[in-house]
Amino acid sequence: MLSGPPAITTASPDQLLDRFVSSSARQRRGLLAALDQQLEQIRPLIGERLDRLDATGDDWAAGSLIQLLLQQDDGLSQAFRQRHRSGWLAVTSAQGLDYVPLEGALMAQDYELADRITSERLRQLAGQAAVTRGYVYYSEVPPIVAVDLESLDRLWLTYSQGRFGFSVQLRLLRSCGDRWDLLWPKLGWKLNGTWTRYPGSFTWSLAAPEGHLPLVNQLRGVRLMDALLSHPGLKGRLRS
Repeated sequence: MLSGPPAITTASPDQLLDRFVSSSARQRRGLLAALDQQLEQIRPLIGERLDRLDATGDDWAAGSLIQLLLQQDDGLSQAFRQRHRSGWLAVTSAQGLDYVPLEGALMAQDYELADRITSERLRQLAGQAAVTRGYVYYSEVPPIVAVDLESLDRLWLTYSQGRFGFSVQLRLLRSCGDRWDLLWPKLGWKLNGTWTRYPGSFTWSLAAPEGHLPLVNQLRGVRLMDALLSHPGLKGRLRS
């Protein structure tokens, strides 16, 4: 397997940002350490770079740059938050749901909070009965409008270096030959035949296995996750 190029430490901040944004996902991951090395010089340039990126997509270069920018609570981060009070990523909801809290949690890499908000939004999308009940039935998934599931997926992809999201889980399921018993351990949800205990045994960081987040209530069986990953709004986002 070919690895990405070594991190560039001699490039100027502008050159490094250009390389990061234009590189493949594998190459980008090899450049993250170099970005950290020049963080003080790079942060003032991030706002202008974001203006060039597509807020209607799910390119995780933008999400990573935003997370770097927000590492420090100073004038730069405050100016960004003021300018993007409704979030940076252009997401929509057919039901008028507010995705700003979810984007804020993902920007801050508070993945546990982001997961809880995602579960809440899924219940709201499923209807008042699911909100009252506290969980979603598999039969309540098909009527969910595709654009909301797409918005949730795009948010997770953008702020996780492309590692988390429903479409990632669907791709992994396909790679397992649609065998759920092989998928659960790959996601880190089931180890040695025992379901991972919530929340302490889950990994709430980018160190988690690919597809680890967001969670679906696996203890209720396969049917809910199968309905979710079978939804046209997510199947259309499947990537190789």
